[in-house]
Order: sequence, then structure tokens, then C-alpha cells
Amino acid sequence: MNAKQIKSSLRTLVSLQQPVFIWGAPGVGKSQVVAQVADEMGLQLTDIRAVLLDPVDLRGLPSVKEDVAHWCPPSFLPSDGEGVLFLDELNAAPPLVQAACYQLVLDRRVGEYVLPDGWTVVAAGNRETDRAVTHRMPSALANRFVHLDFSVEVDTWLEWAEDAGLCEEVLAFIRFRPKLLHDFDPKKNEKAFPSPRSWEFAARILASTPDPEVELSLLKGTVGPGVAAEFAGFSRMFRQLPDPDAVINQPSTASIPEEPATLYALCEALAKRAGEETAENIVTYASRLPSEFGVLLVRDAVKNHRGVVETPAFSHWTAANADVLL
Repeated sequence: MNAKQIKSSLRTLVSLQQPVFIWGAPGVGKSQVVAQVADEMGLQLTDIRAVLLDPVDLRGLPSVKEDVAHWCPPSFLPSDGEGVLFLDELNAAPPLVQAACYQLVLDRRVGEYVLPDGWTVVAAGNRETDRAVTHRMPSALANRFVHLDFSVEVDTWLEWAEDAGLCEEVLAFIRFRPKLLHDFDPKKNEKAFPSPRSWEFAARILASTPDPEVELSLLKGTVGPGVAAEFAGFSRMFRQLPDPDAVINQPSTASIPEEPATLYALCEALAKRAGEETAENIVTYASRLPSEFGVLLVRDAVKNHRGVVETPAFSHWTAANADVLL
């Protein structure tokens, strides 16, 4: 399931207060999706890293009142309101900690503590095949969840990245090399590798305008040496693109790059400038591009400005590319 489908599923399951476990490779954005859903539904989020707990932590500490022992629950467990109790990295926790979660997940209680009615348990973890730190989840605990498999989808991530305002050159590179959005090989012992999370880090680094002498090293430490070198080459080309504003001002005569990588980058830059005053000229330029790049440019321009579809140039373009659009 891609990120959109995971979010839709979570909205349904959280509203039903059905415990759910999200499985996925490292860096795909499991924790982020849970936080987004909680925020969109107006719910509190309590994030508990199960791997940091001891088996007795969930039950709390004993106290004596009138010669009777009682258990004081830990402060990190919710006591009122509505929200999501997120047990992140649950299957990385030792078996005894997982066992301590049995009652909390299904019966909504641990010892004397009772999870408030408005709260839902959501958990997440890496797959055993990813060679991350994991312990096999006992069947008794696994059977208490609805299980969702999180997979990476390029178009969904690009849509999110555009809304998040990530820098254009990262988006253009992922369009050019979509397989490098998430390239994780559990057989390799790599400290850094490309993932949705690490590309977000890379975009933030670039947005901070780091010293050119250390930029490549920073990227190597974020997405890995090989991918960083390829991205650096693409980035140098991206930064030497024809002026997108000049292309928009003269769409009928502006030059068309021959290199596919350059075209991907230019389409990304032009689509970002789609607006009421530029829509007509952007579609005019798109009509001169190879069909696959024309579709890419117009599609992304429409995402940024719906008014593109109302221009005369758009009508001419759709008529001329009907065979591609069908």
C-alpha cells in the first residue's frame, strides 16, 4: 500500500479503535504518516519507542495506600482526551516487552491502568527481511493487529514533496531516476542509502546552502556515496539550466535541451512557475517537447495551477496529443 492508502486505512481503523501494525522498510515514512493522520483527525499523539522500555515500565511503580499495594501508571501513558498511542519499533523490542503489550493492545489495559475510550493503539516496525533490529513477533500479539504493508510509490512521494516545498532539483532528480527514491539492499551493510526520509534530509541540506566544499560529503552521508555522486552531476546540470523565465517569455522560440536529464529538470522548474499569467506560454512550450515530456510538464503545471486547463493552448495541446492521453 502506498502512503495515501495507508493514511486512508488508518483513518478508518482509528475511527473504529482497531489496533493496527504498519510494516515497512527503514526510511519509508511510517512514523510520519501516523503523525499526519493524527494531526488531520485532530487527535493527540503519544509516541512510545517500545525498544526503550523494560517489561515492567508499562505497569508502573507500586505504592501502598491503607496497607494495600496499588500500581501507579507511567506518565507517558494517556489519561484523558482522544488520540493515537503509537508504539513505534514494537517488533524491535525484546520479547518480554512485546508480551507486556498484549493486554494493552487487545484489552486496552495493563494491570490497573485503563486506556481512555478515545484512544487507539497503532504500532509500526521494520520487516525481518530488512535486517534491521527486530525480534519475531509472537503470534498471540500479531493476531491482535490489522497488518498493513507500506510500500514506496514515486508519484505519491513527489506529490507530498511538492506540498512540503522540497527543493526543485531533488524532485527533478527523482523524476529522472525514480528507482533511486528508495534503494535499500538489506544484504549490504550501508550506513547511508536513498530513502524517502534521507531525500527529505538531503533537500533540507541543499536548502541551507552549505559550503560547496562540503556539500558532496554531506550528500554522501545522507543518501550514500554512489547516489550522491550521481545526484551531484545532475545538480550541476540543473543549476546551469536555461533561465525558466526566459523560456516562458519566448515559448515558441526557446531552445529545447537534447539531454533527457536536462529536460526533466527544466520541466520541473517550469511547472513550478505555472500561474494565471504564465499558463498559456508554458503549454505552448510543452507542445514543442517530445510527447512524454510534454505530458509531464502539462500534468505538473496543472497540479500547481488548475487554470492551465482553461487556456486555448491547452485545448490545442490535448487535441494534438489525444493518442498519448488515451
